[in-house]
Amino acid sequence: MGVTLVFPGQGSQYVGMGSTFKTDPAFDYFNLADKALGFSISQLCLEGPEDKLKLTEFTQPAIVTHSVAMFEMLKPKLQAMGVSIDRVLGHSVGEYAALVAAGALNFEDAVKAVNLRGKSMQEAVPVGAGKMIAILKIGQDWVEKACQAASTHNESVMPANFNDPKQIVISGHAAACDRAVAWLAENCPEKHGAIPLNVSAPFHSTLMQPAAVVMEKYLNSIQLHPTHASYIANIDAKMYPAGSDSQGIKKRLVDQVCGSVRWTQSIESLPAGTKYIEVGPGKVLAGLIKRIQPESTCLSLDTAGAFEKLPEFLA
Repeated sequence: MGVTLVFPGQGSQYVGMGSTFKTDPAFDYFNLADKALGFSISQLCLEGPEDKLKLTEFTQPAIVTHSVAMFEMLKPKLQAMGVSIDRVLGHSVGEYAALVAAGALNFEDAVKAVNLRGKSMQEAVPVGAGKMIAILKIGQDWVEKACQAASTHNESVMPANFNDPKQIVISGHAAACDRAVAWLAENCPEKHGAIPLNVSAPFHSTLMQPAAVVMEKYLNSIQLHPTHASYIANIDAKMYPAGSDSQGIKKRLVDQVCGSVRWTQSIESLPAGTKYIEVGPGKVLAGLIKRIQPESTCLSLDTAGAFEKLPEFLA
């Protein structure tokens, strides 16, 4: 019997994350992250302040650290029950935690990478120049048409996150995002919503190209290893088998900076009835999976009694 492990992305962070397993040996990953980063991400996770934890350069390593520590708690329990890991995937920055779990990335390299990723994404675009808007209750075709209609040679907007079939986030130049929303209001007969997101930059859009350059340089400076588990990449929703080469992994991580997070397509590619375990802070992915693939089940480890529920969940 096998399970699919999913690792959350930005937006799942909260002050106090990690406090429930502070006495577990796996909490040592927070100490390792502190040393690798040169500042106390552990204190920020446990005590805040929230405003600082929300800053992208801190949010990303906080989520990866929490996720990997939780994975280290889960791994021996799965082994003891004879449960294999069929595949791993992560949402945006969660892909880094997934690749640590798959053996491709060293943990310290991963937290330094996502700290740099957060900084470079923030610095790629002047504040206010970009925007992200969640489009609700309509499908991919309408959203893609709106983005095409609203984009010009100088200003572009694109689907950034395919979160579930009726929740797609668009990202790009602020004016182009607004034009896309206006185009939908004029042309789409289906009832829908548009909610601007409180984010500091237009992530997963072509405006992130300067950050992609920074990440390519960093990823080329560290050693990656072939995976020992299959993983699904955000950029194309394709599954890459165990043994996938490091150069391909690096390229997909670089492309992911400016590319769409194809979460819906990734989950839809898997068999109905798949058992998922959400490894990391919060339970956002469990909700998305339920809307994408209702026949499947997902256990979020960051909920009360989750580890005790594992035998029954996996039975």
